[in-house]
Amino acid sequence: MTRVYIADAKPEELAALRILLLDLQMEVVGEATDWATTLAQAPASRTDMLLIEWDLLPNSPTAALDELRRACPAALVIVLIS
Repeated sequence: MTRVYIADAKPEELAALRILLLDLQMEVVGEATDWATTLAQAPASRTDMLLIEWDLLPNSPTAALDELRRACPAALVIVLIS
């Protein structure tokens, strides 16, 4: 089962993503509504995939994503743009 961590500032989007992932037989191993929490919790969740909403990234998205890749080197990172 694919382990997924979701990060989105909007609770309604988080809920929708959670339902979608559960329908796809994926396990939601964590959720965050801010970047600091994502960076702190995602590595400990042993996630296979990270779904990150673009608006959640700090002012320097490239540096933030580089930091996330170092923290979760084996995880697939998908940035959602809505």
